[in-house]
Amino acid sequence: MKKINSHLLLLLILATFILSACSTSEKSTSVTSPDKNITVEFALSKTGEPIYFVIHKNKTVIDTSSISFDFKNLPSLKKNFKIVKTTTGSIDETWQMPWGEQINVRNNYNELVVFLEEQTKDKRQLNIHFKVYNDGLGFRYEFPEQANLKEVLITDENTEFNLTGDHKVWWIPGDWDIYEHLYNKTKISKIDALSKRNHENLSATYIPENAVNTPVTMKTDDGLYLSFHEADLTNYSGMTLKVDTENLSMTSELVGSERLGGKAKVTLPFTTPWRTIQIAEKAGDLIESKMTLNLNDPNEIGDVSYFTPMKYVGIWWEMHIGKSTWDLEGSQDMNTFTTGKVGTSRHGANTKNAKKYIDFASQNGIKGLLVEGWNTGWDKWISNDREGVFDFMTPYADYNFEEVMAYAKEKGVEVIMHHETSAAPLTYEKQMDVAYDFMKANNINSVKTGYVGKIIPKGEYHHGQWMVNHYHKVLVEAAKKKIAVNAHEPIKATGKRRTYPNAIAREGLRGQEFNAWATDGGNPPNHIPTVAFTRMLSGPIDFTPGVFNIKFNEFKKENQVNTTLAHQLALYVVIYSPIQMACDLPEHYMANGKVHPAFQFITDVGVDWQQTKVLSGEIGEYVTIARKEKETGNWFIGGITDENERIESLTFDFLEEGKKYKAIVYKDSEDSDWNTNPEAYKIEEIEITKAATLDIKLASGGGFAISLLKE
Repeated sequence: MKKINSHLLLLLILATFILSACSTSEKSTSVTSPDKNITVEFALSKTGEPIYFVIHKNKTVIDTSSISFDFKNLPSLKKNFKIVKTTTGSIDETWQMPWGEQINVRNNYNELVVFLEEQTKDKRQLNIHFKVYNDGLGFRYEFPEQANLKEVLITDENTEFNLTGDHKVWWIPGDWDIYEHLYNKTKISKIDALSKRNHENLSATYIPENAVNTPVTMKTDDGLYLSFHEADLTNYSGMTLKVDTENLSMTSELVGSERLGGKAKVTLPFTTPWRTIQIAEKAGDLIESKMTLNLNDPNEIGDVSYFTPMKYVGIWWEMHIGKSTWDLEGSQDMNTFTTGKVGTSRHGANTKNAKKYIDFASQNGIKGLLVEGWNTGWDKWISNDREGVFDFMTPYADYNFEEVMAYAKEKGVEVIMHHETSAAPLTYEKQMDVAYDFMKANNINSVKTGYVGKIIPKGEYHHGQWMVNHYHKVLVEAAKKKIAVNAHEPIKATGKRRTYPNAIAREGLRGQEFNAWATDGGNPPNHIPTVAFTRMLSGPIDFTPGVFNIKFNEFKKENQVNTTLAHQLALYVVIYSPIQMACDLPEHYMANGKVHPAFQFITDVGVDWQQTKVLSGEIGEYVTIARKEKETGNWFIGGITDENERIESLTFDFLEEGKKYKAIVYKDSEDSDWNTNPEAYKIEEIEITKAATLDIKLASGGGFAISLLKE
């Protein structure tokens, strides 16, 4: 007897499911990935409810899951559907990133559009659009123009993700206001987001449900990696995922608006963001995936050569460790922020101090300077009276704006503007046009924005539709003026940098500053080994690495950075961003009257890449990434670990055949340890070729960084 072909067996399994699920309608359709490893099956239940499930290599990864919408003052869009028609297609194209982790991006998928119509007198219509890639899938809902549905207030979008087991999951709570939580590792059945409410160090936080924010990443018992997120978030609310710990499922839970009385108000025709599932057999494949970017529209704003990827220094970290203040009177420093106690005047953004940073930058190959606290309004930025307090063109008396700009130009350093809105976006929108004109008149091409605090007006949240539209407006208006935006306290990245490549980076995670003042001890050593496989999947991160004065006891004895110095160096490669800050004070980058030897890596390392390869990694434990710099052909490698020591065995088969490279290796010394001896390090120089191998020991909380310079 002949063996049954595995694909035939899969079809038989699918047919059995369809017959049982569809009953009277007996209608279904499916779409597979180009490599045939992923199949999405769509069907209607016997009540006409849309359902889908996902198979990877003959194993179900998303079990039967339903789809529906609830509206205000309208019946739910849930059942009594029929499939009117379906269309299919395939795309295999390559596009180029103006800046990014690589130059060329392949966009290869098969697609299926299912056209649905309600079997009711109104005959409401809904299309569901699937795109299936070799590394996952995305699907969105398309509301076509129709006679009996014009404008709707969505009160719930109910997209189910029924899981097939009690997977390990790395998650942060579904906070409607902030992503700055530590990641938790539990089983699905043990997720307890409500226990993370009201963290004392968060300026704004609201966790209404046992839900998680996205990207949320999982590992099955079979060793398969899944990550859930969304792509192209436009004119809609951010999606959290409400967790059913008993049934091991998740359902979309949109961020709401108390002013709106719902989740999202849309006018037809309208398309939702894509709901995405990355599927990978290796953790590193999650990082290398460009599916989220591919699900966004191509560049709409044209040339962005006004932005140049760069490293920068800035008047920032000194406020967080308590050396300086943001405002002239000295009432707003991080001691005030965390304790409410008023300090004395130690204004950081003064002319002399700015010149000191400019000198250091120009002498050490650093292109940019950020100055926070330069403009008036900081005395009220975390008060209850925040509307209208900031002026984005008027400097404090001790900051001579023209003198600093002239000095920076003389030294070849580009100034980065800073606009802190204190979560009062209407104040910002009123000044946006003149503030951007002021920037361009002074040859400033990029801005860091901030939204610290609870959103004004009351009833709106950072991740709701109203703020999603504000963040989008900032991108659009900035693009008109040829300005790039680095957003802090942002909406999460969903790949819009493809459409708006002036969206260069954002925060959207618990950043370096928590090491300076968090009452829970700061970010643990496993923080970035987790972030690399969660938050970083969504897009570039302005994490501000590069602390050399790890313990900063002269300012705060109760806090420190919980990594080794070599780990800090590795972050310039592990974390992707086209802008990378050397965040420490210039004096902390000096040793014995000279620039610290380890700073050479920060000077050398690239920020714009031709190619990226993840060499090894496991979520929350370790990760090693190699990146090839554009134009020079030099490679840089960064590896980090959690609190466990480990040996990283490197091979260099990604290098060019027949070429020799000078490898400068920055690594932990034998007695390095993130807690007891974090600043101990070693530098070695060796010759490397494609055939070479190298073993490197990583200390607890440690890391290594390698410059591979073509000889």
